[in-house]
Amino acid sequence: MSVNSTSTAAALALISDDMREVDKVIALRLSSGVPLVGEVAQYIISAGGKRLRPAIHLLMCGALGYQHAQRFNMAAVLEFIHTSTLLHDDVVDESSLRRGRATANEVFGNPASVLVGDFLYSRAFQMMVEIQDMRVMQILADAVNVIAEGEVLQLVNMHDASLSEAAYLRVIRSKTAKLFEASARLAAVLHQATPEMEQACADYGQALGTAFQVIDDVLDYDGDVAEMGKNLGDDLREGKATLPLIIAMQRGSEAQCATIRHAIENGEVEKIDEIIQIVRATGALEATRDAAAAEAHRAVEATSLLPANPYTSGLLQLAAQLLERRS
Repeated sequence: MSVNSTSTAAALALISDDMREVDKVIALRLSSGVPLVGEVAQYIISAGGKRLRPAIHLLMCGALGYQHAQRFNMAAVLEFIHTSTLLHDDVVDESSLRRGRATANEVFGNPASVLVGDFLYSRAFQMMVEIQDMRVMQILADAVNVIAEGEVLQLVNMHDASLSEAAYLRVIRSKTAKLFEASARLAAVLHQATPEMEQACADYGQALGTAFQVIDDVLDYDGDVAEMGKNLGDDLREGKATLPLIIAMQRGSEAQCATIRHAIENGEVEKIDEIIQIVRATGALEATRDAAAAEAHRAVEATSLLPANPYTSGLLQLAAQLLERRS
């Protein structure tokens, strides 16, 4: 998943120097006496993307005025946790393409991907222990646990065409939004902000993460394959009932619903072109984008407690420009 480079350039430029420091931490902490560990981890970390979770953390630190070097370590921890989930996700989803190139499991095999994902999880926990802050450890430990629950919940929901919108949101708020939430909340914790400010930061992260995933699900039926680096219909192939399909089944005719239901239950993409047309004809794409816009607006509202400065403006830009995302 990535965000359009031009739409986020201004926000990310604010933390370009910080991100270089984070890259140094990542390179240092990827070292291992087992060469394959570093090889697999480096392969996926260097695959591209905007490193949104570390970016949100650094922007929130900037907005709050927290300038301690600890923010670089925390950003690296967040990236390691995210990367480990990607390694595990691609094995579970049997994915072969991410960001336009072969997934790590496709190149190195499933066992190496799973075990290096475990290494990154454990390295992240080593680093968070070094911070010597029980509140930080609690937030990250809880986040990792919720993410794992979300992954299992998504697995249970596979091929379930009766999935409700509420159940769908529960999965993405656990699986995706939780680490966004932690990324923003941890900036407030490091800064020793008030409980009200901490909650505002967390609300921003959760709302932004939810909007991000909802838009990602839109792009599975309305994205540019070349820009996305993955194939249209990948979610359907895995039997995922995402919001565009849920809404299309709510609005479509009996025959249209039956076509989508059969595809979800059997993980079939033979009728993907027909399903894309149904999703578009029923207005499901617009409705899903509206749902993402509501979450993005919630993120914007959460920044009202933050000091007025360029970093807060950057956080606002991320929320507003997320809705223009096409890849």
